[in-house]
Formats: sequence, C-alpha cells, structure tokens
Amino acid sequence: MYRALPFVAVYFSSLVNASFICADDREAIASLLKSQLIDAQLPQAQVEAFCEARIPGVPNVGSLQEWEQLTKKWRAEMLDKVIFRGAAADWRKSPQNVEWLEEIEGGPEYRIKKLRYEILPGLWVPALLYEPLKLSGKVPVVMNVNGHDRDGKAAKYKQIRCINQAKRGMIALNVEWLGMGQLNSGGFVHYRMNQLDLCGTGGIAPFYLAMERGLDVLLSHEHADHQRVGVAGLSGGGWQTIFISSLDTRVTLTNPVAGYSSFVTRIHNHSDLGDSEQTPCDMATVADYSHLTAMMAPRATLLTFNVADNCCFASGHALQPLVDAAEPAFRLYDKVDRLASHVNHVPGTHNFEQDNRETLYRMFGKHFYAGDASFDAQEIASDDEVKTKEELTVPLPSANADFNTLALGLIDELPRERLPAKATAEWIDSARQRLAQVVNAHEDEVDAEELPAQSNGEINAKLWKLNVGDEWTVPVIELTKANAAPTATSIVIAESGRASAAETVQRLLDAGHRVLAVDPFYIGESQIPSRDFLFALLVGAVGERPVGIQASQLAAIARWTKQQHPGADIQIVAEGERMSLAALIAAGLETKAIDRVELLGSLATLKQVVEQNYTVNEKPEFFCFGLLEAFDIRELAALVAPREVRFIDANERMKAELAPLKSWYADLGLEHDPLR
Repeated sequence: MYRALPFVAVYFSSLVNASFICADDREAIASLLKSQLIDAQLPQAQVEAFCEARIPGVPNVGSLQEWEQLTKKWRAEMLDKVIFRGAAADWRKSPQNVEWLEEIEGGPEYRIKKLRYEILPGLWVPALLYEPLKLSGKVPVVMNVNGHDRDGKAAKYKQIRCINQAKRGMIALNVEWLGMGQLNSGGFVHYRMNQLDLCGTGGIAPFYLAMERGLDVLLSHEHADHQRVGVAGLSGGGWQTIFISSLDTRVTLTNPVAGYSSFVTRIHNHSDLGDSEQTPCDMATVADYSHLTAMMAPRATLLTFNVADNCCFASGHALQPLVDAAEPAFRLYDKVDRLASHVNHVPGTHNFEQDNRETLYRMFGKHFYAGDASFDAQEIASDDEVKTKEELTVPLPSANADFNTLALGLIDELPRERLPAKATAEWIDSARQRLAQVVNAHEDEVDAEELPAQSNGEINAKLWKLNVGDEWTVPVIELTKANAAPTATSIVIAESGRASAAETVQRLLDAGHRVLAVDPFYIGESQIPSRDFLFALLVGAVGERPVGIQASQLAAIARWTKQQHPGADIQIVAEGERMSLAALIAAGLETKAIDRVELLGSLATLKQVVEQNYTVNEKPEFFCFGLLEAFDIRELAALVAPREVRFIDANERMKAELAPLKSWYADLGLEHDPLR
C-alpha cells in the first residue's frame, strides 16, 4: 500500500514568504555552503583519469592478416556504431546531387568551376574545382579541406595550395567546411551538432558526408586517377584529413597539418582538446586517433606539425605518439618509407604556409609522380591569382539545412516509444532498463570520509567527502538545525552549485528536514577547472554520459544516506533545468532509496533543447546520445511512480506536456498531481 510521505505538504509557494525567513539563518547557511571540501584540482585529475582509463591502445599485432582483420572491424564499427546512427543511416543512402554552376577564369593554366553538392537531403555544400586546361589520360586528384578559418575556401594559403596543384596537372577540389566561409551561420556552430546526438542521430554524420561526397565528386571526373587520390588540410582541416583518409580507403595519400593528436595526448595537453566534431560521441569505444593514423598503412601518409604552434597540436607532444602507433603497421606491410613526418620551424606557428605546402608537393612528387624527373616541388608563385571571397562565392539554396533545422525535423517523431495510455509495471520495468543503458548508469558504492564538523549559529554542518565508486569524490555538506530530530532528508542539487541554493536549503530546514547539499560531477565545487565542457565531450567519446555520471552519483549518495538514516524518507530537490534532468534520471533508476523528487525550473520537454537551440558547451548534460529518442521528460517522470515527483511553478507548456501523468498515477491507485 502506498503511504503519504511526511514532506508531501511542503510546497514552495507557501514557504518563500519573506515573513518566514530568518536572515541570521540564511547568512549562516550561505556561509556553510561555501565551505571548501576538496582540492580545487581534484575534479580535473579525476576526469582525466576517468577518461584515460577508457581510451583503447593500439594492440601489438604479429601478422598482416590479423592487422587487416582489425582495421576492417574498426572501420565498420566507426561507420555503423559512431557515425551513421539513427537518421544518418538513411542520409547516407540518399542520392548524390551535384550542381555545376559558373565557370570562372583561374590562371593561365587552369580554370575554376563552381559547384554545390548535396551531402544529405536539404543540406548543400559549396565547392570549387581547380581544373588544368590541358588534361589527357588519368591524373591525380586532391580534396583540400579547411579548418576554423572564417575565410573558408577563400583563405589565401588554401587557394595557393589548390592553384599549385592545378599547375602541376592535378585536379583540386576546394570544399567549404560546415560552419566556416559561406556556411558560417549560427545553425552551423559546431557545438550544435550535438542536438542530433540527443535525437539518436550521429551528429558527426554531416561532417563525414561532406567529405565522403566530396571524394565522390572528385572521383566521378573522367580524368580522375583512382590510384592517386590525396586529401590535405590545416587544423580542423587536418582533423578532416585523417578522419576521412583512415576510414575511406579510396584515399591513397594523406597530409593532415596540425589537426589532431591522440585522445591520451589531449588529456595531458589541454590545448589539443577538440570541439564536438573532433570528439564524436562513442568514438573511443572503437578507436583512438592513434588507431586512425595506423590504419593509413600502407598508404602514403605525411604527418605535419608545427614546432611553436600557437593554437594546438604542437609537434613536441603531438607527433611522436602517432608515429609510434603507426610505424608497426607500416612495417607489417614493409612500407615504412610511406610514413613521413615534417616539423615546421618557419614560421613554426599554426600554419599551412610555404614550407608546409612544399613538403606536401614533395610528397606528391614521391608518390604521385615517381620517376618524373621534371617534377619540381618548389612553390609556383601565384599571389596575383588569389581571388576575393565574393569572386569565389557559390550560390546556395535559401533554405539550406543546418544542424538545428535537421534536429528540428527529427523531434516531432520522438520519443519513439511514447508513454502508454495506461500505466503498467511491465512498461516501467522495461523502460527503466532502457534508461540505464541510454545514460550508461553505474551502481556504485560510497566510501565516506567525514571531515571536521562546523556550525554557525543554529545551523550544524557535517562535512563529507564521498568517494563514489573508485573514480569520483563528491563533496557533500549535511545541514541540520540545532536540537532538531529530522525524519526526512533532502538531497539538494543546484545548477549553479550548492552555494547558490541557500534559500532552498533554508526552507527545507525550516520544514524539519535534514539537508545534504551536493555538488555532483561538473557542478559547483566539482566543476572541472580547465576546458570543462571539452572534457564533458571526451566523457561522451569514451562511451560515458555526463548526466549518467551525475545520476549515478546521486543514486549512490541516496543509498548511502538511507543506510545512515534507515527510517528517514529521502527526496531529491533540484534547481535548474540540468539538475532537474539528473534528478529525474536518478529517481527513475533508484527505486528503493529515493522516495520523492521536487524539481524547480525543469524543462517541460527535452524538445526545448532543440527549440531553444542550446549548445553542448552551455549545457552538456542535455546532449546524452539517444535520450530524446527513448524518453522525454514525461516518460522519465512516469518512471518515478508510484513515488511522487513534483514540478514547481509549472508553466503552460509544462502543464500540457505532463498532463498525462495525473492519470498515470490514478492507474496506480494514487491521487497525486505532479503539477499541483
């Protein structure tokens, strides 16, 4: 039989009246909540260790046959389990559409053809084809990709590279990168690709399709030599270069320039931590970038890094681990001479200037023009042929899709399995198992370390460092009023950290509760001090989920609290959209230790993440892969039943979205309105 909990009558609206607030208590609470319990660098050290422990190493392989079996497996899993998930699998099957547009004069030896190609339904990428005027037979083709440069395909150093390729008889494709150049728009901000992840569709897929279909364009040229296919790019273009080259074996020569390093290298060199596309969800469950480098064997590979790089991937730390990973694979093929590296000293900063370009030309001479004594790797002066952005602009459809519009097109059909009309234990059990899988929940034990207690006026505080599992330390402040005998316990979490929750803590103490103010992973005192959201992305890349870590920690702390206070009812009180989501998931997963949930400022629906165009750097917890595909707020709240969940200050959208919950509780024989 369901029994009413002692805190059912505690409502926010009746407790915030100023006449009930004791200023002295508020100041005491606020002061205690600011106590420092853990070293400021501990969250950094723990998230680094957590991620590094999950990054696979390149295995030692004794035979070429075994190596080729492994690389075949890695390629298949990267494509199927990382890139082409959800709607992306259908995008890849869509027909290839290429539209050839204006042709403009290049230089005395080549022309420039403008084109656009559709990488998935409704999303077009502009490109330029540098084509020698005199073509006969089959010639090398090169796809040139660019990085985080607002000039995009019009960047001078990129134009000169393409011009020099054309003057040497190659067909050069200069493709625009999503978010740069002509595609520089708010909807293409790279941190919005994770909106697709939330919907269960690979956010990395549009990036890959832009490259894959660029190669399709090049190789469809009647003069394309399929045995001489190159890719080259700087920075984000260097990332694109290794990503497509390692996974698409049509590429026979690759030159990534200052574009990537191993995930392990990045953990210890924070300048290398990559954006969303460089850290795609679940990538490291299959392969690290050291694997991708080794997977180039036996194809021609030139790794270029800069000695004093002022951006990222400096040669001193980035290059050697990649060479060490790749050399054994090239040795299996007896083709170590095809693995080359270059360290740039002039200018030595983040660049693809003349020294780096001429090193690429020498690579072309060695592998594309072997035996041709007339091939000259010295750069051909072409500055007077560089064109303006306007001259190189390619017309695009006015309604060109972007990350946000793609996600908006997906959310109407989500979640795939809606809340059933009638509550059943079978649905709840099945849904709970699915939720645990989606967030990758862990059922950890707590090893508690009690610190010296504090008090301030009528407020007493026990200070705890709770070691959750073997990997996390969560700071907790347990507050009670002097001479109180609490029968209920509230675990309080706040989006801005526990120090911001003094008002909520006070109203709960005034209601007779014991309060545990908790800063879970990524929040408050547990905030990662350096590149926090980039580490949140890396957590996703190694197969974990930030919100899953938070929810697992809360569930573990609730179980520990239940052991400490066996007769007490335990509720989680969450402030803010992000912590409300973590609390809902924790309560959905932990059925015995969490008796009730109260949410202040929750989203009405996860679709608001897409509708309000959130980015992963702002609210990383929301972008749990496939969460909206499987559950919305309504379904998550239903998993708490028959325990109570209460949404405070519900707005009209919330009332509409969550209205079915009242009948859900009624089906279970309960009279509870979550929105009252």
